[in-house]
Amino acid sequence: MSEAPDPEVVELATKIFDLARQGGTADLAAYIDAGVSPDLTNEQGQTLVMLAAYHGHAASVEALLARGADANRANDRGQTPLAGAVFKGEDEVVAALLAGGADPAAGTPSAVDTARMFDKKELLELFGAS
Repeated sequence: MSEAPDPEVVELATKIFDLARQGGTADLAAYIDAGVSPDLTNEQGQTLVMLAAYHGHAASVEALLARGADANRANDRGQTPLAGAVFKGEDEVVAALLAGGADPAAGTPSAVDTARMFDKKELLELFGAS
């Protein structure tokens, strides 16, 4: 039997996830620099990078990756931040993730699969796929 999480910890985690969603790059970086894991993950397996990527915040993605976040960590549904950025049409985020080591073939569907679904030829070329 596990203990219920401390409400203050849950409140802080919620705040940090909101910063990722909203693009609060400076505050987000400060929390990571203070010891919060750059791979903090919510109950759906969404990482801070995933949330920042999906909401179009390239600067936040770059800050998280610079602090050791995993660019390829998939959520509980097998989706990666790069596939999410392709799906949302976030080209700056795609570039930031690729620069941070994201693998276009990772995940289900992968970023390559997602680019194919939406006929994004320029991204397929960028990923070295066709």
